[in-house]
Amino acid sequence: MQLQDTTDTTTLSYWLNWRVYLCAVCVFLSMVLAFLVIWRHERSRKFTSGKGENEQDRTLSGDETWKPCLKEIHPVCLLAFRVLAFSSLSASLVAKIHINGGSIFYYYTQWTFTLVTIYFGCASMLSVYGCYQHKKSSTTYNVNIARIDAEQGPYMPLLHQNTTSQSRMEHLDDPHVQIHKNQVSPIWSYIFQILFQMNAGAVMLTDCVYWIIIFPFLTLRDYNFNFMTVNMHTLNVVLLLGDATLNCLQIQWFGMSFFVIWTSIYVLFQWIIHAFVSIWWPYPFLDLSSTYAPLWYLLVALLHIPCYAFFKLIVEMKHYFLSKWFPSSYSC
Repeated sequence: MQLQDTTDTTTLSYWLNWRVYLCAVCVFLSMVLAFLVIWRHERSRKFTSGKGENEQDRTLSGDETWKPCLKEIHPVCLLAFRVLAFSSLSASLVAKIHINGGSIFYYYTQWTFTLVTIYFGCASMLSVYGCYQHKKSSTTYNVNIARIDAEQGPYMPLLHQNTTSQSRMEHLDDPHVQIHKNQVSPIWSYIFQILFQMNAGAVMLTDCVYWIIIFPFLTLRDYNFNFMTVNMHTLNVVLLLGDATLNCLQIQWFGMSFFVIWTSIYVLFQWIIHAFVSIWWPYPFLDLSSTYAPLWYLLVALLHIPCYAFFKLIVEMKHYFLSKWFPSSYSC
């Protein structure tokens, strides 16, 4: 997808003007605010952890990286979905590279699509680990029950059997408790949570900008609307919403900071390229020669909030209704 563009972006006159200054303020201010939010959150989390409080940040609950949201759903089901998603995304990405070459990474869409692919690759590995821990804990639990039954004998009176069983079972580890003893390392859990929250906003922004702004309203040159185009702008959000439906991960507001930094890095990447090479802009609202460029940059920056908020709302509604409809099975 190449847009009509005749402006030479390598000249000083292109960059030394008030439009670029305002756009730069918008981008760098967003990055500074995002880093400040992350720094304050990290400082608060370490302070809370240092006080020894029991309430830990949910991003550090290792089993949430692979545990399904309902107890009736076996972890292998989530594993199967993640492997299928990773395979589908990888195949689509390889096919796109084969057709268009490495130039596809000139677009924010392919940046996000690759990020989602990385997420499902990590998710698959964590689910494999989780299934192993689940099986090991369940096996240990069943062996302990069998040992208690053998110790009690078949002829123990029912009254005494119930009392004895209860007292001895209290000393056994429930399989879910045992799983907590074998959690994923907190640092890997934290990184995975960051990937989830970055993708949550990025896929919504990518698809919303494409289907709401680019596709219906902009005049494109040599634009080829085909299956791969639709696939790249729908598969990512469909699979990520599917994973969000099954997993126990939470969406926190501070996580939007990573999403903002991700988009800002892409914008800086485009600026650096255009400063040295006179090339067309992948998206017309990035063109700094337009009189309305500062307004476009501000609107896209503000669009991060509803995109992230919408995904967060979906996840919170899922947790709310599952906790109400399946209180005994809800495990998040």
